[in-house]
Amino acid sequence: MYEIVKSISFCYGHRLMHYEGPCMHLHGHNAEACIKLRSDSLDHRGMVVDFGDIKRDIKAWIDDNLDHTMLLAQDDPIIEVLKQAGEKFYVMEDNPTAENISRLIYQYVESRGYPVVSVTLWETGTSYAEYST
Repeated sequence: MYEIVKSISFCYGHRLMHYEGPCMHLHGHNAEACIKLRSDSLDHRGMVVDFGDIKRDIKAWIDDNLDHTMLLAQDDPIIEVLKQAGEKFYVMEDNPTAENISRLIYQYVESRGYPVVSVTLWETGTSYAEYST
C-alpha cells in the first residue's frame, strides 16, 4: 500500500455559534490541511498522484474558497453584515469547527476523484482535527 500526504497552508477566520468561550467571537487561524491519499498500486510514472496535480486542483480550490475568508455557519447573523460590506465569506452547513472544515476539504478532494484517506486540519500548532471514512 502506498500513501502520500500533501500539506496546504491557508488562513481563515471564523466563530462558533451556540458555543460558550472565546471561540464564540470572530477570530482567525493559520491552518495547515494535510491531505492523505492511498493506493495499492502506482501509475505509469510510479506515483499515487502527482503532487503538482493536487497543488493545481485542491490548493487552488482552498485558495479561492477558504483562504483569507470568514468561514461561517449558515445561521450566523453576521452573514448579512458581511454581504453589505462586500467582505469575503464561505457559508458552511454546520458550525465551522476544525472537524467540519476537515470534512469539507475531504469531501471536495473525494469529489475530484482522488483516492483520499483522510484530511487532517491543524488549526494551531498543537491542535488538529481529522476526518476520514
